[in-house]
Amino acid sequence: MALTNAYLQTTKNLHSIINSVISAKAPERFTNKFLEDLGFKSSNDRLYIGLFKALGLLDENNSPTSRYHQLVIAAVALLIKQDVVKNMILKAVGYEDLFALRKDAQQLSLDEVKGKLKTLTQGQKSDNIINLMANTFKALCELADWSVLTGTSPQETYTTPATSSTDDLYVSQEKTGQEISKPSKMNLHYNIQIHLPETTNMAVYDAIFQSLKKHLM
Repeated sequence: MALTNAYLQTTKNLHSIINSVISAKAPERFTNKFLEDLGFKSSNDRLYIGLFKALGLLDENNSPTSRYHQLVIAAVALLIKQDVVKNMILKAVGYEDLFALRKDAQQLSLDEVKGKLKTLTQGQKSDNIINLMANTFKALCELADWSVLTGTSPQETYTTPATSSTDDLYVSQEKTGQEISKPSKMNLHYNIQIHLPETTNMAVYDAIFQSLKKHLM
């Protein structure tokens, strides 16, 4: 069983810490001092190091992994970082057991998550620890985009305006003796600048460009 023991005492800083982390230069080692420099000095904030390890953002030496850099690049490149968060949760040490029990574990209620965790831990964790683990899982799920798994995507919910309205307007104006030119299509061009992290690990760059290819092409 790979159920993680990483959990937070409180999730109130979760969104702020993740945003601060992806906005800062990746450190050589992710330490308590790094968190303090970002403005998070509470003893509860130190638990994020263990959580980030469970999510695959840090290795055993607390050094940022390729997944860490994927999250940073996704934010810098204005990509869908929620999708990166979703993949982290699915592949996290421990949470994969929850998704083995329920493929849509992200949709479980807090009480249902607690029940699944009790089953997975075989009663070896106290109710307080189970509660903290469940709250951490639910807070992470709220940051992720699950539309791909649930079968609904932004593209599917978008309705394209009817193209006949412009043509009908053009025809009706011609019949009244007034000429009106059809609007030309607007072409938009985007320039995205990527600031690559300083590293000698080529796997980091491979992960970054694979992520760019997935989301931009």
